[in-house]
Amino acid sequence: MPIAAHGDAALEFVDVSFAYPGEADPVVRHASASVPRGAFALLTGDTGSGKTTLLRLAKHEIVPVGELTGTIRVGGSDVSEMDAQESARAVGFVFQRPENQIVCDSVWHEMAFGLENLAADRGVMRRRIAETCAYLGMEPWFRSGVDELSGGQRQILALASVLVMQPEVLLLDEPTSMLDPVSERRFLSLLFQLNRDMGVTVVVATHAPERMADYATMRLHLEDGRLFERAILDETTAREALPGGTRPKLGSQVLAMSDVWLRYDRMSDWVLRGMSLSVGQGSVHALVGNNGSGKSTVLSLMAGVLRQQRGRLSCALRGSQALLPQDPKMLLACQSVREELAEWAPHGKPQDWVERLIGKAGLQGDLLERHPYDLSGGQQQLVALLKLMAGGPQLLLMDEPTKGLDAPSREMVAHMVRDARDAGATVVVATHDLGFVRKVADEVSLLFDGQVAATEPVADYFERAWLW
Repeated sequence: MPIAAHGDAALEFVDVSFAYPGEADPVVRHASASVPRGAFALLTGDTGSGKTTLLRLAKHEIVPVGELTGTIRVGGSDVSEMDAQESARAVGFVFQRPENQIVCDSVWHEMAFGLENLAADRGVMRRRIAETCAYLGMEPWFRSGVDELSGGQRQILALASVLVMQPEVLLLDEPTSMLDPVSERRFLSLLFQLNRDMGVTVVVATHAPERMADYATMRLHLEDGRLFERAILDETTAREALPGGTRPKLGSQVLAMSDVWLRYDRMSDWVLRGMSLSVGQGSVHALVGNNGSGKSTVLSLMAGVLRQQRGRLSCALRGSQALLPQDPKMLLACQSVREELAEWAPHGKPQDWVERLIGKAGLQGDLLERHPYDLSGGQQQLVALLKLMAGGPQLLLMDEPTKGLDAPSREMVAHMVRDARDAGATVVVATHDLGFVRKVADEVSLLFDGQVAATEPVADYFERAWLW
């Protein structure tokens, strides 16, 4: 049933509908919901269901272009009637990727940027920045450049730059999808502290409600454009399975790194310090480790995008390889999804081959004629992966392939990876999604301090691990 309004609401959606230009069907349909003051609310829904759109509708400065009807209130005030200063003080928004939010080159300047735009008194500015940094533990890197920060630190900076404006409601769009498991737990703990200690109302759009179940007070679920209240952790999410079965034996070595050293320029620290690694033919080899441990760098080396300064790297499958980057837009250059999928398809495929391909990934056929940039982040990720796999590469290099995907889509990617392996492909995947690693990997390598700290069969790795 749709949600009825609550009293003393921090955030309200009243019969809200929204359609993007040129789209016949609205992405949000007569959505009504009420989030009480002090709540820690989860917003869930399938990939492409409109979670990001719904959150952006509550922040006047970033409302998307389209047709909006209904009313959205924060603290009882209609957000459409707020000016920029009122909106900044009422609603804070933290994006999925901090680079889409951070605009300054240093931590201290980023912290001051919003307050400067609000013409805050210098004394007020100094105190708010000091208090926020102390609360979030940022003082050791307050004078650092943004380019020196880890992924977890950048996400905390994005949060801090919003908190200094003391918003009543804090909206976050998949804020932990780019974080390693340890950084994710640290970030969620900070969110919970803010919610509990300061009374900030928190609304988080997420594909992984199970990771926030201990903090949440309510869950809103977006389905067919409408909002419904659900259990914080439903049975389907709770029992997301580890598939059984026997894993194939690993084949001969097809990719090897020996004593590899790499840094990005002569003045920077080494990213890789004598790394050695081997990958067996027909295997799925997972690279895990904290943000900044070098996972993406290793994939770029394997793909030939980067070249090491010292050491040796050999790849027997260089002539048939594909790299899925973290940002799927790097692969999307055509005017429609149909053109994207057909671009790298083998010659001689029947005309309905693209429809069958997109159907295999669980995407609706009407997406074929849409521009790739009009898709949700999760849909873009699936289309980019389908485009790569259409060519049947023998070596598939994947950087965070489940980022921004809901549980069914993550399961679909897992099936696609297993199918590619069973067809003889070798897969190397860098990921923070350890549930995905359990499902697909044959071997796991833990990266730390520029080296491989351990490489083990997947079952042995998780049996011995104590932090994961």
